[in-house]
Formats: sequence, C-alpha cells, structure tokens
Amino acid sequence: MRVKNSQPDYILLAVIGILVVFGLIMVSSASIGQSQEKFHESYYYLKSQLLKGLLPGLLLGVIAYFFPYRYLKPLALPLLAITVIGLIMVFIPGFGTGHGGAKRWIILGPVVLQPTEFLKLSFIIYLSAWFAGKGKAGKDFSEGLVPFLIMVSAVAFLVILEPDIGTLGVIGFTSLIIYFLAGARISHLGLIGFGSVILFYLLTKFYSHAANRLQVFLHPELDPRGIGYQINQAVLALGSGGIFGLGLGQGVQKFKYLPEPASDSILAVIGEELGFIGIMALLLLFMIFTFRGFKIAQGAPDDFGRLLAGGLTGWITVQALINMAAICGLIPLTGITLPFISLGGSSLAISLTGMGILLNISKYSKS
Repeated sequence: MRVKNSQPDYILLAVIGILVVFGLIMVSSASIGQSQEKFHESYYYLKSQLLKGLLPGLLLGVIAYFFPYRYLKPLALPLLAITVIGLIMVFIPGFGTGHGGAKRWIILGPVVLQPTEFLKLSFIIYLSAWFAGKGKAGKDFSEGLVPFLIMVSAVAFLVILEPDIGTLGVIGFTSLIIYFLAGARISHLGLIGFGSVILFYLLTKFYSHAANRLQVFLHPELDPRGIGYQINQAVLALGSGGIFGLGLGQGVQKFKYLPEPASDSILAVIGEELGFIGIMALLLLFMIFTFRGFKIAQGAPDDFGRLLAGGLTGWITVQALINMAAICGLIPLTGITLPFISLGGSSLAISLTGMGILLNISKYSKS
C-alpha cells in the first residue's frame, strides 16, 4: 500500500470536533429541564453523554485511527456476527429492554447498549469488504445484486422486528451508497428502488408503528395532542426561533412541551435557541464533512478503503439528513438521532469509532 503521508485530514478532524463540542453544549441546554425533573440535577444527561458517549467514543476512535484499516477486512464477518448476536439478545427476556413500544437495548450489568448503532458500523465494514473481494463480479445479477439483497434483507428483518424504521432507512440508504460505489448497474438500482417502495407500503400496511408515523406526516393536525404532538411541537419550536433564535438556553419548548428534546428532537431546540442562522451553520458543517469524506474515498489506495470511506461518510450524511428532514416535517418522524449532536451514548461512541476509521483512511488517501 502506497502511503502519501502520515497526516490525517485536519479539516475533517476539525469539523468533527466542532460538531461534538456543539453537541455537548446543546445536550446541556436541551436536557436541563428533564435532568432537573427526573434526577434533581441540572446536568445529569450531560454527564451521562460525557461518560457513556464521549469518553468511550474517544478511546475507540483513537484506537481505530491507529489501527490500519486494511486489517478490518478479515475481521468484517466476526464483527457482523457479534452484532447480530446483540440484535437477537434484544428479544431475550432478562437482556432486552425497550421504550415507547420498541425493544432496542440490551442490558449487560451496568452497561446499556443499542445493537442497531453497532450494526450501522459493522455492516458498513462487512459490505465494503465483501464488494472489495468480489471485484467486477459484484456488478453481476447473480453474484452481486442477489447476495447483496439477501444480506440487506437479513439485517433488515431483525431491525424491523424491534421495530426501528429510522435505523432501517439509514442502513438501507448507506448500503445503496456502498453498492453504487462498487459499480452497481443502473438497472439493478432501479429494481432496488421498486422493491423499496413495495417494502414501505407493506410496513405502513401491517405495522401500526410505521402507519402512525405516516399518518402524522400526512395529517399532523388530526391528533395534535396524540400521535401528532411531537412534530407539531417541533415545528412550533423551529418557528419560534426566527432568524437569530431566542438565545442559547432561552428556549421554552424543551420544558415539558417538546418530546425527546435532547435526542430525536434536538434540532428543534437548536432552531428555537439559535434560529435559522444556527441551523444553516450546522448544515454547512455537515456539508463540509460530506465533501471531505467523499474526497477521502475518492483518493483511497484500494477498493476496500474507497468503499469503507464512502460508506462511513454516507452513513453520517444520510442519518443527519433524515433527522433534519423529519424534524422539519419533510418526511415522517423516524426516531433516529442527529449524529454527534443528539443525546445517546451508543450513538456518539460508535460514530466516533467510525470517524477514527475514516481518519485512518485519510492518512493513505491521495486527495
């Protein structure tokens, strides 16, 4: 492997650092009411984010940065297998726990983990290694498309059982990005698109969880105090902020009005307190992240590095876009976090681990 230099992409590193610090500030502001009400301590959730998200994330991220990414290729299958075991454990009494009608966490002693967050990273590594090993054969119908659909369908089945439709969307779109970068034929992508429409219809037809979210998206005014409450309060918070916002810490909606103000709905708090300007600045940071990430992928010295960098970049970008679009009322609510910003220890820790891998690839990239 030819190495151009041993320096990481400092622009990408700076953007990630700014996003993480900004996220901690906003978690502190958005969660202060809930922290005080539930734990009689204003910064309980901030401390939780530091101890369960930032610290393990920095540790894993640093390890990933110094661990040559090419060594991940033989580890791809074992990592995915461990993740799948975690997904299955969610449904085992005594291990799995839930919230809001969904079972998404496992309890291992004092540690609570969300396996779907690990799945995002391990599946990216596995798909990248699989397509890199296939080479040109990955473009074929029988050797590329069919096994790709089988793999995606297998993990999708476990995610749907939880149910976690938001994560299903993130994994689905990220997988498509990797497949596209691997040289997918347009006709094959068209078939996947057609199948995705059918899957979406079936989910809304047979899963009340998905059907309710679609109903809220289409008619948020029908049940403003029930299933339409969250999106109505989120839009109200965004509108209240105007151009410049009410000021950091001055938001009102986070106090018993807006559900999940520090996690799923944190963008609404940002809009209320920092206004349109704050949201545009955040969007700009994610745009820079996306540009730098795909530049790293473009300059990667081998197919595995190219697909892995593209998948990691696509994951964060897709998840950010889905969260932002949902809170703005452009798509149904998904329940996924805003990367680097939202409260969620597993999410932040795994995101930083993925960024350590991306920065490692940047050391070998020609760009």
